Amino acid sequence: MTNLHGCSDHSAPGLITINVLHRKQNYAFELPDDATVPDLFNEIALALGIPLSNQKILVSKGSLLKAPFQEPYMPLSALQHKTMTLMGSGVTEVQAVQTMVDKVTQRNAARVAQYSRAKETKKSRIRTLTHDEYTFLQIRPLSGLPHPERSRLLLVRLKEDPGIRAAMKKHKFTVSLLTEMEPLSHTQATHEGTSRILGLNRNQGEVIELRLRTDAYDGYRDYKTIRKTLCHELAHNVHGPHDRQFWDLCHQIEREVDGADWKSGGHTTGEASRYDILGQTSTEDDSHEDEGGWTGGEFVLGGGGSEASVLSRREILAQAAMKRQRKQDEAEEKP
Repeated sequence: MTNLHGCSDHSAPGLITINVLHRKQNYAFELPDDATVPDLFNEIALALGIPLSNQKILVSKGSLLKAPFQEPYMPLSALQHKTMTLMGSGVTEVQAVQTMVDKVTQRNAARVAQYSRAKETKKSRIRTLTHDEYTFLQIRPLSGLPHPERSRLLLVRLKEDPGIRAAMKKHKFTVSLLTEMEPLSHTQATHEGTSRILGLNRNQGEVIELRLRTDAYDGYRDYKTIRKTLCHELAHNVHGPHDRQFWDLCHQIEREVDGADWKSGGHTTGEASRYDILGQTSTEDDSHEDEGGWTGGEFVLGGGGSEASVLSRREILAQAAMKRQRKQDEAEEKP
């Protein structure tokens, strides 16, 4: 007999009462006075639905009782007035926990299998990569500027440049988009001079922007300057800040591009200093753009470090004309 309402020390003749605490609930089990420890465990299994194998009883100032028993014939009368705490879960609870464990195991197995498939797919894709995939996946001129087809020709030339192709293949560079930069929106002028951003790399190779045109939109910049800018931006696929590692890679790419250029017979000794398309020439002088350096993630030439105020196109062209005139005057004054 089991009393679920609390402890009891009063037993009928021929019976003893064993009090067991389980999850803050006291249970009084009345068993024959000659009952043994296994009899108590069997009674608990019937009354509380906790299998024998799940039961553990901690006896105050005593040992831990569990099956198989060290003393299977130990009389319960020896434990009658001791505090005993039952630890164990019923069949339903165990099944619920096991169900959750099984679900977690299945999900983990599915995740591992998915990861393995993805990893194998990636390995297979890498094995099948050709040099044509280490390139610019798209090229796009700015449609809002004059003669976008000319800019496209220049972008294609950069994409197919033997040196650029060789460097991208060696370093396994794939760039999603090579596009044209709008010149005036990336030009700033202060009293110290004009600063021009020549290139940008967004998200480590997702997009590379290059300044192709002159500020006046009347021609295109020197091809080798544009290509050197591209070498710089390709180095940003690996390194963000302009630290030693970045510069080492940048100069390495430049050497590789120049080396492949000479091997292919594409060197331009004696060519015009500016890359002109379809006979379009420019009146803008590039010599003043060799004074600056690389800043941030951008290729910037010219300018100083003070706060810049953006000038209009007319003002920028006027400054360029004045600077050219000063250089001509200085050249005439020299003996």
